Formats: sequence, C-alpha cells, structure tokens
Amino acid sequence: MDYQQAQNQLALVQQQNQTALQTLQALAQKLAAAAPDPTTGREWAMDLREAAMAMQTQAQSTTMLIQQMAQYIQQLEGALATHPNAPVRPTGWANQPSAGGGFLGSLVGGLGMGAGFAAADNIVNDIFDLF
Repeated sequence: MDYQQAQNQLALVQQQNQTALQTLQALAQKLAAAAPDPTTGREWAMDLREAAMAMQTQAQSTTMLIQQMAQYIQQLEGALATHPNAPVRPTGWANQPSAGGGFLGSLVGGLGMGAGFAAADNIVNDIFDLF
C-alpha cells in the first residue's frame, strides 16, 4: 500500500460513513411520521440516534487507523528515499510533492477528516432533533 491508496481508502470510508448516516436520517424522518404518539417517536429517535453514534464511533476509529497507516507509510518512504542502496523504489509522499506530503499535507488531510467528523455529528444531531 502506498500513500495514494491509503488516501483513497480514507475517502471511501468517509463517503460510506456519510451515506450510512444519511440513510439513518431518512429512516428517522419516516419513523417520526409513523410514530403513533410523541413519546413513542422520541423513544424511536433515541434508539436510532444510539445506533448512529455507534456507527460514527466505528467510522472515526477506522478513519484514524487509515490516517496513522498513511503517516507510517510516509515515514517508510522517507527512510527508503534516503537509503543509499534502497531495495525498492519509494512511491507516495516521498517522491510526489503534488500528493500533499509533509506538514502541509498532514494538516490538510487532518482538516478534511475533521470536516467529515463535523458533518457526521450534524447528521447524528439532526436525528435527535426530529422530536
């Protein structure tokens, strides 16, 4: 795996998480409309919110793991780039400045990840705020 593959996987996980949370939000809206009374609707929304929060926690853990893998790949590629007799040719951050390596790339990646977390938080809060 190289840096670009890790970044692609990270984007895929974030997209899948967003889709799952949006599906839960749509379900919450259907349940709100079908609830026989406000108390039942509130209980259903709380159950659904709990499930959404569990999914969000899992997605955040997966995202952090992939981000850490990408950083480790960057370190390995940097070490290979400076090795006098490298057994393989490094790819990824070390040889592709356009890929967003170094501090700035990490900062931009972290900001993107944070924006994904914020969007997921908004969806989870919207589920709860239906009632």
